Amino acid sequence: MDWLKVIALVLIVEGIAPFLIPNKWKNYMLQVATMPAKQLRQMGFILLLIGTIILWIS
Repeated sequence: MDWLKVIALVLIVEGIAPFLIPNKWKNYMLQVATMPAKQLRQMGFILLLIGTIILWIS
């Protein structure tokens, strides 16, 4: 797998929300900034799990 393409895809996906809906994205980031560390860790774990499952299936 070409890692440069993977990084480019991540940057594209991460840039969609701030480009299309900047005000909503900004409000969401403010909410995330006020979340407790435990909740952020749980959310990060769930995202890692989903990503791992998708890679494993494909």
